[in-house]
Amino acid sequence: MKRIFIFVIILVFVRVASPAYAFWIWTPKTGKWVNPKTAVKETPKAQLEFAQGFYEGKKYEEAKREFKKLLKNYPKSAQAAESQYYLGLIDEAEGNLYEAYQSYQKVVDKYPFSARIAEINEREYKIAESFLAGEKRKTMGVVLPVENPAIEIFSKVVENSTYGPLAPKAQYKLGVVLKSLMRYYEAEEAFTRVVTNYPDSEWAEAAKFQIASCRANLSRSPAYDQGATQEAKEKFQEFIKEHPDVALTQEAEKQLEDLREKEAESSYGIGRFYEKQKDYEAAKIYYNDVISKHSNSIWAARSFDRLQVMEAKKK
Repeated sequence: MKRIFIFVIILVFVRVASPAYAFWIWTPKTGKWVNPKTAVKETPKAQLEFAQGFYEGKKYEEAKREFKKLLKNYPKSAQAAESQYYLGLIDEAEGNLYEAYQSYQKVVDKYPFSARIAEINEREYKIAESFLAGEKRKTMGVVLPVENPAIEIFSKVVENSTYGPLAPKAQYKLGVVLKSLMRYYEAEEAFTRVVTNYPDSEWAEAAKFQIASCRANLSRSPAYDQGATQEAKEKFQEFIKEHPDVALTQEAEKQLEDLREKEAESSYGIGRFYEKQKDYEAAKIYYNDVISKHSNSIWAARSFDRLQVMEAKKK
């Protein structure tokens, strides 16, 4: 009787409990009810293959869930690095480029011996180039850098492999991004690192031109900086001297001529200031300086006219 009573109790319990376990599975090995949604395969290899099956079928939500399970349950396994890499692939496939970069970078930071590092560096570089080209920053609630995310990503590409094949190019492109944001001092520093760290790379010559260009842009700022103008002129002159046959030389010569014109305009403006203050001797010095140093500019002709006017006033 006692055995029958126990059997009846168990049967009743199963009948009552079964609806609650409708989406659960009994596992004899563990002696527990397991929810398939949270269950993990018995080995990291099996879990990875299971997740990859969803990825290959483009069932990205299911794939992400399974890759994350592997990371949670087998964080130190060889397959963990692969799972993190696949999370990056999914973000990239879904157009979440900044999140893809973050996922890839976690592989570099947490699993530096992964065989995927070189490929990840290439993928990060391409993502940075997309942002440099004006890619819209699609995001899933992640706070992006205030300005162009390419700044952070190009920097990481260099950091991940300082002397790798992508480093000189990434360092140069970092300067390009900063220059486009008118952060000229930082851009100049980035280009200088190209010249210093990668003097034999194909990007070194272009970086020298960009250094001079940054100086030129500083000299054109609202607060005219005569020192920056002089430095820019010297750097352009040095570039032209060292690379007379380079395609950028023509542009360097144009920029140099623009700087000279700006310098002449500034000296003429100072001369006009002194003339209006009736300090004719000081004005004369600046007008003559323009004529002697910038004889082919329009400011030389204007300076000559002002000298004539001043002479007429003496009579």
